[in-house]
Amino acid sequence: MSTQVHANLTDEQVQQISDELDEPEWLLETRLEALEALSDLEMPEVIRTPGRDWTNLYNLDFEGFVDPLNAAENKDQVGPEEVSILSMADALAKHEELVREYFGSVIDPQENYLTALQTALFSTGTVIHVPEGVAAEDVTIRTEMNSRSLFNYTLVITEESSSITILERQETGDDVKGERYYSGLVEIVAGENSSVQYGSLQNLSEETYHYSLKRGNADTYGTIDWIEGNIGSRLTKSSVETNLDGDGSETRIVGAFFGHEDQHFDIASRVWHNAEHTTADLITRGVLDDVARSVYEGVQNVGAGAWSTNSYQRENTLMLSDESEADASPKLIINNHDTEASHAATVGQVDQQDLFYMTSRGVDNRRAKNMLVEGFFVPVLSEIAVTEFRDDVEALIRDRLTGPVPVTPLPDEGEQGTA
Repeated sequence: MSTQVHANLTDEQVQQISDELDEPEWLLETRLEALEALSDLEMPEVIRTPGRDWTNLYNLDFEGFVDPLNAAENKDQVGPEEVSILSMADALAKHEELVREYFGSVIDPQENYLTALQTALFSTGTVIHVPEGVAAEDVTIRTEMNSRSLFNYTLVITEESSSITILERQETGDDVKGERYYSGLVEIVAGENSSVQYGSLQNLSEETYHYSLKRGNADTYGTIDWIEGNIGSRLTKSSVETNLDGDGSETRIVGAFFGHEDQHFDIASRVWHNAEHTTADLITRGVLDDVARSVYEGVQNVGAGAWSTNSYQRENTLMLSDESEADASPKLIINNHDTEASHAATVGQVDQQDLFYMTSRGVDNRRAKNMLVEGFFVPVLSEIAVTEFRDDVEALIRDRLTGPVPVTPLPDEGEQGTA
C-alpha cells in the first residue's frame, strides 16, 4: 500500500526550511534524500488481528493538515548550566560535528514513511549533551504547538559516567482550529555507565493526530528509563524502544494512557537485548471510556549472545464503558536459553464488588468509580521517580475524571535555553 502525501511536498520547500535554520549541506542532503524516499516507504507497522487493522494510518488526510512552511510553536527549554541544552540551530552552530556524528544514529531517517517525513520537514528541535561525569536534573522542555503541523526532534547524548533527568511536554495552543498533525522523534545515546531518565507527557488537543518514535542505545552499564504519558490527541501512534547494546545495560519503560470519547491510542514498548547481563522492565497501564480504542504491542527480543538476560513485561487496560475497545499483543522472542523472562496483558472492567463495597459505605457511585480508576494507575505512578512528572500525570487523570485544573501558561517570549 502507498500514500500520496509526498505529492504536495517539494525540494524547494525542504530547501527553504533548511535555509531558515542555516543548516550545513550534509543535513540538507539528508532531508532531500528522505523526501525522495517517501514514494517507496510504507507506514509504520501496526497490529493486525483476523479481519482487522487496528490502526489505519493510510486513511489520514496528511495533505490536508501537513503545512511544512508554516510551523509555529512556543518552546521553553531550561536546565542546569553544566549541561548543554540547545535548539537544533544553535547546536549546529556550536557543535556541528557532535550533531553530525549522532543525528540519525539511533533511528534510521528512512525507517518508515513517517520518520522520513519527519526528517525532511522538521523545523524545531533540542540537542542535549551531558559531559563526562556530570550529574544533572530538572531539565525541562515544553513545546506548545501553534500551527496545523509541527515536526519536532530531540537528541540526547550522555558521556561516560554522567546522568540526566529530562521532562518533555507537548501541548497545543488556541491559535489554530481544526485537524492538526504533530510528529516527534527522540534519539538517546547513553554512554558507558551513564544514566538517562526521559519523561514525555503528551496532552495535545483532541483534534491532533500524533506520531512519535523514541529510541535509545545503552552502552556498557548504561541505563535508559522512559516514562510516557498519553492523555491528549485524537489518534496517537507511539513507540518507545531501547537497544541494550552494552553488557550490564538496563532499561525501564513505564507508560500510562487515558482515552475517552473517540480517542485512539496505538502504543508500543520494545526492547532488544543485544549483550550479556541486561535487564528490562516494561510496565503499561491504560484506561478507556466512551468509545475510545487502544492497541498495545510489547516486544522483548533476546539475542543469541544475550547471556544472563532478565526481561519482564506487563500491560493492563481498564474499561469504563461497554463500547470501548482494547487489544494487546505482548511478545517474547528468545534466542538464548540463559534467560529469565515473562510477559502478561489483561483487559477488564471496574470490579463490581469493589464498587459495591465503596458505595455501601456512603461513597457515591461516580466518586467511587473515580477512586478506583486513580487507584488503578498507582502501580505505574509509583514507578515514576520524578515528582513533577508524577504530579502532572495525576492532575491530568483527575482532570479527565472530574473536570479541568489550572494550567500554567508558557512565557510570552520565544525559545529559551541554557548552554
